[in-house]
Amino acid sequence: MYKLILAEDEEDVREGIIAQIDWEHYGFEVVDQAENGREAADSIDRLLPDVVVTDIQMPFMNGLQLAEWVRSRHPNTKIIILTGYDEFEYAQKAIKLQIDEYILKPFSAQELIDVLLKVRATIEAEIAEKENVFVLSEHYRKSLPVLREQFLSSLVSRRLPAAEIAEKSAEYGIELSGARFQASVIRVDYIREGGEETVATKRPVSLRDTGERNLQLFAVLNIAEEICQKHGFGKVFIYRDDVVLLSVSEDRDEAVITSRTYAILEEIRQNVQRFLKLTVTAGSGTACHSPALLSHSFNDALQALDYRLILGNNRVIWIEDVESRVGRMLAYDELTQQSLIRTIKLGTLQELREVVDELFGGLDAALVSTQEYQIFLLEIITTILRVAKESGSEMSDFNGLGFSSLTEIQKFNNMGEAREWIIGVCSRLMDSIASERQSSYKQLIDQAKDYIRSHYEESDISIGRVCQHLHISTGYFSSIFKKEMKMTFVSYLLQIRLEAAKELLRSTELKAFEIAERIGFADPNYFSFCFRKKYGQSPKEYKNSSRGG
Repeated sequence: MYKLILAEDEEDVREGIIAQIDWEHYGFEVVDQAENGREAADSIDRLLPDVVVTDIQMPFMNGLQLAEWVRSRHPNTKIIILTGYDEFEYAQKAIKLQIDEYILKPFSAQELIDVLLKVRATIEAEIAEKENVFVLSEHYRKSLPVLREQFLSSLVSRRLPAAEIAEKSAEYGIELSGARFQASVIRVDYIREGGEETVATKRPVSLRDTGERNLQLFAVLNIAEEICQKHGFGKVFIYRDDVVLLSVSEDRDEAVITSRTYAILEEIRQNVQRFLKLTVTAGSGTACHSPALLSHSFNDALQALDYRLILGNNRVIWIEDVESRVGRMLAYDELTQQSLIRTIKLGTLQELREVVDELFGGLDAALVSTQEYQIFLLEIITTILRVAKESGSEMSDFNGLGFSSLTEIQKFNNMGEAREWIIGVCSRLMDSIASERQSSYKQLIDQAKDYIRSHYEESDISIGRVCQHLHISTGYFSSIFKKEMKMTFVSYLLQIRLEAAKELLRSTELKAFEIAERIGFADPNYFSFCFRKKYGQSPKEYKNSSRGG
């Protein structure tokens, strides 16, 4: 029951209002009545009602003065003003006091009931919102011990001495003994509808609609923790604005830890979408042999996550799928240099100009010495060379890039020339990387098609076997295969088998069930069904028609 106080100076009006409404039926209890504002204020202080219904014209303290007093002392109390038509202009001043509802006299009992129900719905929505936010916030606060989270965060943010890792992991009860380690990053995707981010509405708080990304993040963490505990694999925690998964394996084979990590991430992704109606994208780094190297694996995971701009979100992306690791060198830690690297790999020409402008924007020609300026340019060139080496691009493809670029520094007349030269080199490198990526996709698909054509007659051929042959994950292969071929793996395999069936029907005397077995169908009836669906006639009808029968 919600407590209500009625303030009205006319006794017959008060009694009429009280008598005409079944208050308990509508969830209210009239805990007191008052014949003036001062008396009502005393009752409000003493009884702390949820709702105050007050007339405007009352002695000692009128309704608006009472409302102002209530707002200053009991801001959560709802206020309903009763006012006559001739007082309505006067009542409009109450807008500044955030009055919840108005009722114009004379009014019926039903009109008052309708207003009371609206106020009750508002109260209940506020209570539900506060309870949801409070419960989730309390759970968040209690489930993440500060010291444990700080230690796990330090593992991925910097390289810690082995002795410190052993000491703190033992102290905090975190098992970090193993032969292989891997870091992954899970990021909540922004919700967009019609190309715009959604804005939370006035309905009760939900994780999909609220702007509280911290609550969304913690809800994802809860699901990730449950899945990791169920499988007895991995440790998850929040770092900055992401959920981080640390994988530990006793097996020295990197394939073991990467396959288990991929399976865990995929299960987390599916459960988040199912239960929270949110989507997440996960990036997974390289496996390493020591927990001290997890910071490198973490940086790889962040770079893998950047590829969602190309591959799309709501998926798991493994760094080994998208970048060649041969001769890979560690990137600089500075944010501006990292920004340049990511822009060259994945950005646009406009983004490149913005990043380079930011790099040069911090230079003051009046304060920078020639030596400092040359070192600055050498650092940028070194970064570009590292990106070119990682991508496998030929240095000869970029005029002026390479060791000869050291002499180019002496030829610049001003910073503007240097800036435009760097933009030009980076632009050519971006085009080369994009072309190489497309060529790599095509080469991978060609290898897959060759393998499928060579093994389509085997009934147990699957996308898993193809990916094992190509040494890539199924999620990555599926996305690029569909993108390049405009069909799924299953559709392509079926197409190859049915084309082979047509050739056998034209050139041999084999029965339909023999052909089905020869091209990899375990069920002859299913073969006939697929053939008819594809070509509009049964295998026998096709055979007869192809031979003029």
